[in-house]
Amino acid sequence: MQKPQNRPFKVLESEYLSHEPWFTVRRERVQTPSGVVIPAWYIFEFPDWVNVIALTREGEFVMISQYRHALGDTRFELVAGVVEQGESPLEAAQRELLEESGYGGGEWRAFMTTSPNPANHTNRVYTFLAVGVEPIAEQQPEPSEDIRVHLMSREQVEELLSEDEIMQCLHSAPLWRYMAENPL
Repeated sequence: MQKPQNRPFKVLESEYLSHEPWFTVRRERVQTPSGVVIPAWYIFEFPDWVNVIALTREGEFVMISQYRHALGDTRFELVAGVVEQGESPLEAAQRELLEESGYGGGEWRAFMTTSPNPANHTNRVYTFLAVGVEPIAEQQPEPSEDIRVHLMSREQVEELLSEDEIMQCLHSAPLWRYMAENPL
């Protein structure tokens, strides 16, 4: 299928409203290709993120649970994190898996790339598939993280997905794709 023709907005003005490590936002006055002027378009600048679908040698999914303050709830998720400056997405994914779960090794491959919200987020999310991982170190979460590791069967992960228990859409989308591409 052919990619659609790019029809970018023309930026008439651009101003940073906040420039913090975890919250950088700018407001732009833009003009659409049809000539409509939009006085305030907000763009959130974030570093790229990574997710890891990690499977042990026995075929169990390495999942985590942690409290998410915006939801006020503890949820199951994939291991995930930020691509630090100077890191490749693969290096970040391998580092995050080791830090958050203590698992590593295995065979790694890029699985999918998505955008959290292409309307107003600048970053991409790189999901990697790691097969044959094993525990190789102690968990080393950041001080702000209270992460629990869970080994789950495919059936358990499918049940969580079917019951909307994996609330992070950037995690559920690659898991659904994995299930579709790897039927039982």
